[in-house]
Amino acid sequence: MTKWINDNQYDPVVISSRIRLARNLKNDTFPLYSSKEEAENTLNKIRDAVEDVFPNGEYKFYNLEQLEPRDRMRFMEDHLISPGLVEQTGKSAFYLRDDEKATIMINEEDHLRLQTLFPGLRLNEAWEECENIDDLLESKLDYAFHAEYGYLTSCPTNVGTGLRASVMLHLPAMTITGYIMGLMDALKRIGLTIRGIYGEGTEAVGHLYQVSNQLTLGETESEIIKKIDEIATEIRNREQNTRTFILENKRLELEDKVYRALGILQNARMITSNEAMEQISIVKLGYDLGLIESEKYENLIELMLDIKPGNIQNKSNKAMNRTERDILRANIIREYFR
Repeated sequence: MTKWINDNQYDPVVISSRIRLARNLKNDTFPLYSSKEEAENTLNKIRDAVEDVFPNGEYKFYNLEQLEPRDRMRFMEDHLISPGLVEQTGKSAFYLRDDEKATIMINEEDHLRLQTLFPGLRLNEAWEECENIDDLLESKLDYAFHAEYGYLTSCPTNVGTGLRASVMLHLPAMTITGYIMGLMDALKRIGLTIRGIYGEGTEAVGHLYQVSNQLTLGETESEIIKKIDEIATEIRNREQNTRTFILENKRLELEDKVYRALGILQNARMITSNEAMEQISIVKLGYDLGLIESEKYENLIELMLDIKPGNIQNKSNKAMNRTERDILRANIIREYFR
């Protein structure tokens, strides 16, 4: 079960709000270029700081190298850690707060990646939480900071505030109608980017997209957050208007699409992760438009996460090949939609 998504903040379009801060320790080699010994030294400094400012045990420590591959994958699938952290398995670790809304990643691309994650459109709340964690850690750690350029980072695009604000959006109507391409072009022109479900370099599966700022230099944290918040609100309105248009003008085609998807999910004996997410996305669209009814359909995004490969293997507590996962996934989905 994914804790962060379960707090009764249902939004049919805006799935989550995330704030991520990139920080580095002064005079320590960037993780991508550090030796195992240097990375270990950085890790120990950060561990001491975290356990000093959060002494009550609300954060649990995980060393990536000591986790099973399926567990690493599960944490990434649930958006609790980044794909980049998993790639640095030999050097990296993370702290996860009990409610899963805050993660402290160590030795990813930067020494520190602080993340707060909330359901719905709650960027300001996520920022306040992340800023508080950052202030506490900065009181114990010597950050790499330049008076003119701000926080110094491994990648130049993160220099400055080091802040990435992003929202995850469910945009089936804009995808089906093809409007999503125009949205991508429009966002690029104003310095924002739209990516797949797990950010940079990933595809948009299940009609899920992430919108975030591209640069962190030249704008304050509040300006970045305000821009993303306003754009997310505008995109939500456009998606809802597009849904209404489809419902009013192509209702029969939409109903056919929704009930075909439901039929596949209720009857499939094998199904891949991507196909399952696409079909669940269509059923969610039908639920949000009132074409089908069930209280548990509010949890379809959580179902999308639960049927990903890492979560499937974690549920069975063993490594599985693709065919075994596809069979178990179909069983779980049939039971859910029974």
